Amino acid sequence: MSVNEQQYLDLCRHVLDNGEKKSDRTNTGTYSVFGAQMRFDLAEGFPLLTTKKVNFKLIVSELLWFIHGDTNIRYLLEHNNNIWNEWAFKRWVESAEYTGPDMTDFGNRALVDEAFNAQYKQEMATFKQRILEDDVFMQQYGDLGPVYGKQWRHWQTSQGEAIDQLKDVIHSLKTNPDSRRHIVTAWNPEDVPSNMALPPCHAMFQFYVANGKLSCQLYQRSADIFLGVPFNIASYSLLVHLIANEAGLEVGEFIHTLGDAHIYLNHLDQVKEQLSREMYTLPKINVTAGKSLFDLTVDDITLLDYQSHPPIKAPIAV
Repeated sequence: MSVNEQQYLDLCRHVLDNGEKKSDRTNTGTYSVFGAQMRFDLAEGFPLLTTKKVNFKLIVSELLWFIHGDTNIRYLLEHNNNIWNEWAFKRWVESAEYTGPDMTDFGNRALVDEAFNAQYKQEMATFKQRILEDDVFMQQYGDLGPVYGKQWRHWQTSQGEAIDQLKDVIHSLKTNPDSRRHIVTAWNPEDVPSNMALPPCHAMFQFYVANGKLSCQLYQRSADIFLGVPFNIASYSLLVHLIANEAGLEVGEFIHTLGDAHIYLNHLDQVKEQLSREMYTLPKINVTAGKSLFDLTVDDITLLDYQSHPPIKAPIAV
């Protein structure tokens, strides 16, 4: 039995049994608890859930997108990664230039109105094609504002200078591993209110070195347990591997601290289905040796021996 994955399943059960029913920004509704923590020993295996299939390639391309400092979805679309499409699409259909069918509340309407769902899929397909082919359109509507990649790599100071937090923390890990300041934050109070398509959910992370092993703790202010958290667990565990590789360290733990940990009301059946499944042994990963973190491509990161149950689909709340 995987101790790592069991923690996630226990969290699901805890929120189902003890969560408060709350309203939320998306008007979907949640069961929510405040304050939870999971610890993943990366020596056990790579914590990619086995009780449902999680698309590892999407995790890799998104993380490299962050690491490269990119904030435009074109890179993701070029790697067949659609996980940020809805937020860019929302900006487009709410703009004065959009003249197509009414797309108000498209996420929820597409679930219950078959005719609208067909319209939505057509509009989304057209939008994605324009992002890939039209540079001007891509610059205006493919960019999500100063989200994760911008804050990690190009934090803008009040003096107009840029701070590369990720490079700085790697330098610090190499030169002063016992420092208590190995921190990267994506939560920029100046950019949150108006400029970001989605304020950062995984807001701040800190590295820690002991006995030649690198550990990382993430504080996540808002945690979509069924859809988002499995990606977050795998993404930051992968980041630990990549940073450890860059700094000449072994991997230790990934500690995941959650603020508002919630299950959306339209994910309840999916969570219960997942909880009915048995776990498999965790997979492992391989990273191309001798390559800088900032030069890695999706082909440099390989998942090994991944066995899982089938995926479970669920709607995303935008």
